[in-house]
Amino acid sequence: MPQTNQAALDFLLTRRSRPAKMLRAPAPDDDALRVLLTAAARAPDHGKLEPWRFIVLRDRALVRLADAAAARATALGRSEDDIAKARGPFDDSPLCVAVVESPRDSDKIPAIEQTYSTGAVCLALLNAALASGWGASWISGWVSHDRTFAEDTLGLAPHERVAGLIHIGTESATPPERPRPDIDAITTWMSE
Repeated sequence: MPQTNQAALDFLLTRRSRPAKMLRAPAPDDDALRVLLTAAARAPDHGKLEPWRFIVLRDRALVRLADAAAARATALGRSEDDIAKARGPFDDSPLCVAVVESPRDSDKIPAIEQTYSTGAVCLALLNAALASGWGASWISGWVSHDRTFAEDTLGLAPHERVAGLIHIGTESATPPERPRPDIDAITTWMSE
């Protein structure tokens, strides 16, 4: 039988994201964040293409993104609630890492596998932050997928897209547990 890393397994069985609205300063400093980014970059990556990159957002950058999200929502004719929701995470959290999918041309590695790798990076960063004692949340939503917002505010190239906005800080409250999937309802067991 393999040797179990019980602490890691217990963490994975009990991990819980912290909503961005529950995050406050302090956030990891650059040295602590570098450890989290290093852990995230160990995600599965078929072909070692590194089809992702990070944009670290702090301080005035978060204010700029909050204002840009609100302006973009207004330009699109979105409701006041949508405007508040678009800017809220940038207003609330002290640190955000945009995980950017930046696919590479490859005859061997399909684009979908590069997308999956980028998603794995998002989860690895989220879990690294949580395992380090920080509050963290992986957020997407319309603003992260809006081309104008992505290119104008984050400087994304036309072939790139935001896979996730990982907000990290100190949790101000612990959210209640939420219902989890019924494993028996979603699992098919095959032995032949």
